[in-house]
Amino acid sequence: MSEEKKRFQYYGRRSGKTLRRHHLQLMEDLLPKLRVDLENPLPAGEVWLEIGFGGGEHLAHQAALFPEVNFIGAEPFRNGVAKLLALIEEKAIGNIRIHDDDVRYLLEKLPPASLARIFVLYPDPWPKKRHHDRRIVNADTLKQFHALLKPGGDFLFASDIDDYVEWTLRECREHGGLELVGNSAEPFENWLQTRYEAKAKREGRETRYLAFLKRG
Repeated sequence: MSEEKKRFQYYGRRSGKTLRRHHLQLMEDLLPKLRVDLENPLPAGEVWLEIGFGGGEHLAHQAALFPEVNFIGAEPFRNGVAKLLALIEEKAIGNIRIHDDDVRYLLEKLPPASLARIFVLYPDPWPKKRHHDRRIVNADTLKQFHALLKPGGDFLFASDIDDYVEWTLRECREHGGLELVGNSAEPFENWLQTRYEAKAKREGRETRYLAFLKRG
């Protein structure tokens, strides 16, 4: 690993079960064509970013609904990337680019006011207090979100962990540049329930959907 890659400490999983043969082939053949070039990371036109797309169901759904929008998905978990690649191939989706590494390397390369929407859906809650600084929603990343969003752009957050919902509300309130415009148990418009969300519901956990708007 290069010195460049060592600047951020990553704590999550990078891989899970051994990939199936077809998924391995997609990782070798399709991923290089879709991988974001950090030296030129911004697609033309309107751009939406999903951070931590898991298995890619929501990202693929949004990209199919909005073919005029360019999507960037950030996910360092190899198995999740492979699942998204399979969806892209199956549905012939042509408006997704992938950053298969820590999103912080991408955030620092994107130009100011370049994103119309940022999704953070069911992020790792890091429930132990001593690990709260590992949460993707924190003072530093909110500064980046605010700088990267266009005026009128939005940050959409969903979690089934009450403490993380309250944390996000507090962090955004303290930041001051992202106005809360939605706090509901009802999903966002054009929502697709993921497998993770279905599991949370089966286990009796309710999701909160928070929407923040960059003003001015």
